[in-house]
Amino acid sequence: MNEQVNHPQHYNAGKIEAIDVIEDWKLNFSLGCVIKYICRAEYKDSTIQDLEKASWYLNREIQRRKNEETK
Repeated sequence: MNEQVNHPQHYNAGKIEAIDVIEDWKLNFSLGCVIKYICRAEYKDSTIQDLEKASWYLNREIQRRKNEETK
């Protein structure tokens, strides 16, 4: 399959792909997105935008956990 789909350059900046970390650590969707956006931010055109996306997902996860505590 196309390298742009399976292994785009910004997915492979180091020795480990973000998806391998996410799966190995068994992270949920929101925390997986945090890792993904942070890992790839420096290798894409809009670093700030990716860091803001990571922040959005992290804040969402924090709120979810706070809501769980109050149940």
